[in-house]
Amino acid sequence: MQKKILFISYDGMTDPLGQSQVIPYLQGLSKKGLQFYLLSCEKPEAFEKNATAVKKMLDGYAIEWHPIQYTKKPPVLSTLKDIIQLRKKAKQIQQQHGIDMVHTRPGIPALVGLWMKKKFGIKFLHDIREFYADSRVEGGIWNIRNPLFRIIYHYFKEKEKEEVALCDGIVCLTHAAEKIIQQLPEYKRGAPLKVIPCSADLRLFDPATISNEQQQALKKELGIVENDLIISYLGSIGGWYLTKEMLRFCKLLSDKKPEVKFLFISPHLHQVIISEAARYGLPADKLIIKQGQRNEVPALLSMSNYSLFFIKPCYSKLSSSPTKHGEIMAMGIPVITNSGVGDVKAIVEKYKAGFVLDEFTDNAFNNVINEMISSPLFDNAAIRRGAEAFYSLEKAVALYDEIYREILLQ
Repeated sequence: MQKKILFISYDGMTDPLGQSQVIPYLQGLSKKGLQFYLLSCEKPEAFEKNATAVKKMLDGYAIEWHPIQYTKKPPVLSTLKDIIQLRKKAKQIQQQHGIDMVHTRPGIPALVGLWMKKKFGIKFLHDIREFYADSRVEGGIWNIRNPLFRIIYHYFKEKEKEEVALCDGIVCLTHAAEKIIQQLPEYKRGAPLKVIPCSADLRLFDPATISNEQQQALKKELGIVENDLIISYLGSIGGWYLTKEMLRFCKLLSDKKPEVKFLFISPHLHQVIISEAARYGLPADKLIIKQGQRNEVPALLSMSNYSLFFIKPCYSKLSSSPTKHGEIMAMGIPVITNSGVGDVKAIVEKYKAGFVLDEFTDNAFNNVINEMISSPLFDNAAIRRGAEAFYSLEKAVALYDEIYREILLQ
């Protein structure tokens, strides 16, 4: 009999993350005979713009989408409203369809998954894609000097213990997180636990699909000439991404390599990029800023000699697997990045896929820049093979299928 899975995400499917890190997994798993009920919180503006495209992505798959509206204001009360809405809809789906397992992302969805486990006794897969409560504090979202946020933080920490203790299986993104989870007193020895990093769509992010004519046309559009050295940055800026440190690095590199240009493939805050760059002495003519739709990103990335991203290194980021890393490696592009984030350093070193800094000092920056100037030969095909080995969507789907079956057969 076909097993029925309720998947709960606080991220919207009309947001980029939902389209890259939820839907592709569920598409693959639905082909293995599973029926999905996808419950997500959607931002009104993104839903209006992208809902039709998402419905098309789900056509032909055993995935029934149940979007509800995400609420942002007022703080705290809006989140409570979302939790009530998610519970109500999850209960309705359970009553109509008789769910075999609930699969949740951390934070708000996990609260609902735990509630369903306790109320209905259904299987619960806890997908710990981040250490949620700590990430809210370390990311500056919850200021625990404020008594209200201190209470909220401790509430979620206690719930996280309960989720680990009562769930029927755990997925995490990194081997660093796996070690931490295994040492938790509430972790049940022998319970299914799999490491499944954020996967990349290797068919979309494939340099072989980009023609020379397409590249030449794009270079002309972006003002890239023959001897330019292109350093790209992919994704939104701010938050966990250390914009100031990256621009400091760019300035030092520009001083030593006048032919360098910096390509920001970023959806918004373009003026912030320009003004921050100016603060560090980088003129506007060194910057190329482009908002690329997802299907345009591989061609834009293919302009790169290197791709740069610095992420705040902290405890909660040990659980993080940056989606962009797999996509960049899939394009065969070496990275310039930092340690202290998930398994990134181990992956880069294993596959000889770029440079990793352990600190954000001028001395550390200049050491990498000097290595870049000495023209290291990176094997682009080997970097691509590293992505295939580590970040393959097919491998991720196979691992999810394994843990699903382990849990459902318990």
